Amino acid sequence: MKHRVKGKIFGRTKKQRSALMKGLVESLIQHEKITTTEAKAKNLRPIVEKLVTKGRNKSLSNIRRLVSITNRVTAKKISEILGPRYQSKEGGYTRIIKLAPRKSDGSPMAIIEFIK
Repeated sequence: MKHRVKGKIFGRTKKQRSALMKGLVESLIQHEKITTTEAKAKNLRPIVEKLVTKGRNKSLSNIRRLVSITNRVTAKKISEILGPRYQSKEGGYTRIIKLAPRKSDGSPMAIIEFIK
């Protein structure tokens, strides 16, 4: 039974999965819009939302926590640009827009982006 198991495995080991998510997080924050598979976008959304929520409060401990999860450039953008942008919003900073399936293997694709 798979009770209380969160997230997808994506056919990868834990280190590969965390590296994949870290790369997707950094790409989404840097470009503010990326195209990926629907499953990866759904798995990415809560991670990014929690990081932006931490960036809303610009305390030293939150900035250090952001740097430990992402790189310095990404943490700086979260705390200086994205945090103040969503200061009055309680959550729901991203949206997922479904696209047509990928031609090569038929994987359902999606765009994940920040709401302006």
